[in-house]
Amino acid sequence: MKQRYNDSMKQTPDTGTQSKQLGKGMIIAAWLLLLALLTWFFNEQLDQQHNPNRQVLSAMSPDGQPQVILERNRFGHYVATGLINAQPVVFMLDTGATDVSVPLPVAEKLGLKKGQALQYQTANGTIRAWQTVIDEISLGELRVGPVRASINPRAQGNEILLGMSFLKQLDFSQQGNTLTLKYPTRN
Repeated sequence: MKQRYNDSMKQTPDTGTQSKQLGKGMIIAAWLLLLALLTWFFNEQLDQQHNPNRQVLSAMSPDGQPQVILERNRFGHYVATGLINAQPVVFMLDTGATDVSVPLPVAEKLGLKKGQALQYQTANGTIRAWQTVIDEISLGELRVGPVRASINPRAQGNEILLGMSFLKQLDFSQQGNTLTLKYPTRN
């Protein structure tokens, strides 16, 4: 009787092999999940370092006007999430740019119309780009429009350079690693 019980409790070679394969598969799946979570976490950290203003902070200035406070990223730039014609975009503020400069693929996605072709002087030399007009640019609670812009076929990436055609319509001041933008005070 004892012998039969022991024989019936023994695993067949197939069952033992299947259990080991299942165990290895579970370990591999756990490592892949951990790797995916770490990748996601570090990508979020890098995105936050590049664009610390994904949620733009708006406040009221002492004169009761809305103002936006931006934090400088670790590379020394002011990058912020905003809207063009109510569609989300990422801006890099550029006081050296005359116009707002929109990369061609972003302009096409936003439905911006190409106007007259002009030559523009950029940090990378002369380029040919198209004039356009943006109905409204929103950065936090600040809304400006219409705004002169250019569609740049040679711009890399998806960031829109937020140049002086937008910034000249606001008052802005920098203190430390923050930039404050607000509507101009009317006297």
